[in-house]
Amino acid sequence: MNVNRVAVSTAFFCQGFAFAALITRIPAIQDQFNFSEGGLAMILAGVPILAGVGSVLAGLLAVRFHSAVVLRVCALIVAGGLVAVGAATTAGSFPGLLGALALMGFGLGSVDATMNMQGIGVQAQVGRSVMASFYAWWSLATILGAVAASVAAATSLTLLAFFGIIAVVLIPVGLIASTRFVRSHEADEAAPDPLAASASVPWRPLLVFGFAVVLAFIIDSSVSNWSALDLTDVLGATESVAALAYAAYALFMLIGRTFADHLVGRRGVQWLITAGGLLAAVGLLVVAFAPTAVIAIAGFAIVGLGISPVLPMAFVAASHHDPRHTGIAVARVNVGNYIGFVIGAPLVGVIGEFSSLRVGFAVLVAAALGIALMARSFD
Repeated sequence: MNVNRVAVSTAFFCQGFAFAALITRIPAIQDQFNFSEGGLAMILAGVPILAGVGSVLAGLLAVRFHSAVVLRVCALIVAGGLVAVGAATTAGSFPGLLGALALMGFGLGSVDATMNMQGIGVQAQVGRSVMASFYAWWSLATILGAVAASVAAATSLTLLAFFGIIAVVLIPVGLIASTRFVRSHEADEAAPDPLAASASVPWRPLLVFGFAVVLAFIIDSSVSNWSALDLTDVLGATESVAALAYAAYALFMLIGRTFADHLVGRRGVQWLITAGGLLAAVGLLVVAFAPTAVIAIAGFAIVGLGISPVLPMAFVAASHHDPRHTGIAVARVNVGNYIGFVIGAPLVGVIGEFSSLRVGFAVLVAAALGIALMARSFD
């Protein structure tokens, strides 16, 4: 077993768990501060913007200090930001919440950047594509994080106590894993900084993959931020049940990523992306018209299965346009991550402010169909 691969998988796992724990407890934050859906949308929109800032800055710092060092430090920022969100919510401090979410957003972006650099370093070591496996670990962690949030929501545990327990577990695990991070040049040539482009990597063929990532993350961030609120506000579910919506989404995303490589070998990547986009569209329609929480949860599961192959397949397709295997192409496509989050995080909430969350999720059908229409380019 490659110890570097285990270490980087652990980094993806810790990031996914912290992220899921935060987004599945958004209803509790909304209730504490009595936010409207539009107001919450505006606040959430700032998180991916700061994540993009953190991503670019982490790429610059990695050049000087190495991605392994930057990832170790920024992972602590994520854990600290999570605890700060819990403390601000429990205390009812709105300025504290804004500062904590800013810290959390910056940390998530910087960790996302550096752990992807580390993943590219491991891939260079083993000589074959392993990025999908890292994202599978991330998906598994989001499932466990959502389940943990569901259990915590059914108890009298405060957000501060819940997030504090998570930090106490993740910090030592992350620090131990960080001793085995990759320290090769491949891990740092993948800095997600669009200004660090290499002349050997063309921009034009990467745009379609980047746009596919944008559409996938519009859907992903919408589900992440609004699935729980859809169940509580529209369908009258409890917070404990509502957290299961994201857990189902993440579970079926994990299943899809587990079998994606096999399906590419049997049916081809164009078929996989086409089927995935159409499946995601069906799932979003199920969510939009779901009469009960159980059916809505099933709809979110279908959405997760549908968009599961888009990100890893976009990175694989982009890597074909990177003759020196520097990771620059992957880094460029990864920019779509933050664009998608900036658009997707507030989108459903803004629509919900003027209409309903159901209409917001129905609008996302267009994004899913757009992914299906771009499938041919993935070949």
